[in-house]
Amino acid sequence: MKSNTHIATPEASRIAKRLLNHWKHKFEVAETDGDFSIFMPDATVKLMPQPEQLLVSIDSPLEDLSRLEKVVLDHLSRMAQQEFTATWQHQ
Repeated sequence: MKSNTHIATPEASRIAKRLLNHWKHKFEVAETDGDFSIFMPDATVKLMPQPEQLLVSIDSPLEDLSRLEKVVLDHLSRMAQQEFTATWQHQ
């Protein structure tokens, strides 16, 4: 399963970097060409900062990603110190 969303924010890069630093003690992480990847046991989360939005992608063999979507969104909101909402598209 793959799940994608975009979050409107002018601080996409800062928020993505904060989340990467927050989770690097728990999971393997990588930064490549300004994009950030977080390698969880059952999923890979990619954060791709754009000028006015943050693109978020979750790739996982799990059938139901709703719990993971909520965890990622909650953590992004915490890192930004504001409440984000997102509509996830599934592939």
